[in-house]
Amino acid sequence: MENATPPTPKGRVSVAKITMSDFYLAIPGVLRNEGGYVNDPTDPGGETNFGISKRSYPDIVDIKSLTVEEATAIYLRDFWLFGGIIDQGVANKMLDSYVNMRHTAIKIAQRIAGVAVDGSYGPQTEAAINAMDPGFFLGKFRAALASYYQAIVANNPAEEKFLAGWLRRASQ
Repeated sequence: MENATPPTPKGRVSVAKITMSDFYLAIPGVLRNEGGYVNDPTDPGGETNFGISKRSYPDIVDIKSLTVEEATAIYLRDFWLFGGIIDQGVANKMLDSYVNMRHTAIKIAQRIAGVAVDGSYGPQTEAAINAMDPGFFLGKFRAALASYYQAIVANNPAEEKFLAGWLRRASQ
């Protein structure tokens, strides 16, 4: 979103400032969706706390004792790729979906944005997302996420117990 400053007294307009997305506005939704400590043996994510899995972070000795501040620092370091997205709502959704499904979320976004689908988030993907109307992008992205989750359950009916939560998350 561009914020142009008013004309200067000499009648000149200063250069517009483009506001980029803020990790600290995006992370509360991720933490709310991921919840606290879970050790469900049927969950493919395994033992997790605030969405940080022991499987992905084996050096965390006691995942159950992980603090929200530590989880937030991990998300900032390892997951926040989206600071160049102009629309905060799009950045929020990208972070939340990337936390949940990693590179699959990037591939889905790339398909919607009409760029090469390689699962790597870079300047071409970001520029294409920024060039789209945020509401249009989010509508398509949410629908594609829901379809992806439904396909998981169609291929593995044991995952159905997670579907309602996944669909809620996709629709946010």
